[in-house]
Amino acid sequence: VSLHKPEIKLESLKEDIKDFLKTSGWEKKLQNAVYSELNVFPLPCHPAAPPEHIKEPLAYMRKAQGSWEKRILKSLNSMCTELSIPLAQKRPVSEQKELLNKWNEMGTDEPDLSLFRPVYAPKDFLEVTTIFKVLMNLRNPNYENGEQPSFRSHLGLIQVPLKVKDISELKEDFSELGLNIGQLGIDDSAQVPPEFFENEHVRVGQKVLAEEDSAAAQQYVRRGCPTALRADLWALILNISNQPEDILYYEQLKSNVIQHNLLVDSLIYKDVKLTASNDDYYFVFEDYLYQVLLCFSRDTSVLEHFTYSSATPPKSYIQGKLGMEEYAVFYPPNGVIPFHGFSMYVAPLCFLYHEPSKLYQIFREMYVRFFFRLHSISSHPSGIVSLCLLFETLLQTHLPQLFYHLREIGAQPLRISFKWMVRAFSGYLATDQLLLLWDRILGYNSLEILAVLAAAVFAFRAVNLMEVTSLAAAEAVLADLSTLKVMPLLQIFLFATVT
Repeated sequence: VSLHKPEIKLESLKEDIKDFLKTSGWEKKLQNAVYSELNVFPLPCHPAAPPEHIKEPLAYMRKAQGSWEKRILKSLNSMCTELSIPLAQKRPVSEQKELLNKWNEMGTDEPDLSLFRPVYAPKDFLEVTTIFKVLMNLRNPNYENGEQPSFRSHLGLIQVPLKVKDISELKEDFSELGLNIGQLGIDDSAQVPPEFFENEHVRVGQKVLAEEDSAAAQQYVRRGCPTALRADLWALILNISNQPEDILYYEQLKSNVIQHNLLVDSLIYKDVKLTASNDDYYFVFEDYLYQVLLCFSRDTSVLEHFTYSSATPPKSYIQGKLGMEEYAVFYPPNGVIPFHGFSMYVAPLCFLYHEPSKLYQIFREMYVRFFFRLHSISSHPSGIVSLCLLFETLLQTHLPQLFYHLREIGAQPLRISFKWMVRAFSGYLATDQLLLLWDRILGYNSLEILAVLAAAVFAFRAVNLMEVTSLAAAEAVLADLSTLKVMPLLQIFLFATVT
């Protein structure tokens, strides 16, 4: 259209387009979009990043992931058969109207969920007592102890020789957490006058938002987000703007929920009832959780993350067409079967976002960037296998006496810390502390800080743990993390640990 205007000159078109992009704000939007993409596909893999299940050099991990997926699908199909409930069915018109009317009050529902069971829980992922012992049984069939003597002394539960960082490398990577650098979570405490750090940090945060620069926002949140700015800063980092088309897309997902009933809906209901509804921080958000998670299960755009995941979306067959590939469909439509505690990935975000469509977009982006790695098997540095190994290595290296004591009494530390890491500490820390932790996950574009915090918690409770004589006693010492302060723990462990 512009080219046909008489005032447009072809010889100056390039510069005219550049000027238009600047004055319209599109230059910044395009920069943020590219930066957001680079966070998912870091160079040199970008822009044509091969799927992780193709580039994954460890075939035995792919095999273990495949076995784990078969077990989950078998559990789901068994439940379907036992309860004589189809995986999906259209809701009667009367039921559609009823659900639409109570969309904002689904928490008042009390459906009978007694026969439904979670497909799996975090402890099953670590040590399945029925069929597989997934992570604990991971072994490299080509690995010989003599090849890498540095790994022979690893006495933890994870027996995979992956490269994980030591304290000196972590110090370098997380250098902005240093003892001499101001941090929200420490320098905004009641004892520190706000003019010494907090006021200036807020001023800089407001400037970053005004500039609408994703890269600057990501760098900024490494030192923590002011509460009043956090929602906008996270949205800027994740490149979420909640445009009219985004709201329309959310409404289409909602319409799909209204029209069709899925078996996984009951799993979502049960999970929310068992977890967030019983949590002092999150029970008030029950309605939001149903809305977000039910829409999430229908969102086929989530399938895109499988191109860089080691996992494969599960398939089901249209009734009567079992085994015929042309009648195979992804189930659930987003390819993600919820497990016990899944709703806790959403719950903390409800404190920040009260517009359902924006809350939904933020959660979806957090999931496809970070959370999926916490329940799939891969060699990625932010994958759950690497996090487990990093945690055990840090503890064995820097608290060997504690590590060996717990190991000897049958209280391997990973048995306790695993559930914290799988949930990214959601439901274990006080919400203000959890959000400070998630600030740093976004800031560093990495989940490795979860393993560091888990080790730091053990270090903090080391004196009490040295006194215990059983796994149950060790679990009791670490049962309540709600009083812990995240940033002091991380700083002390990383920067006050003798290397």
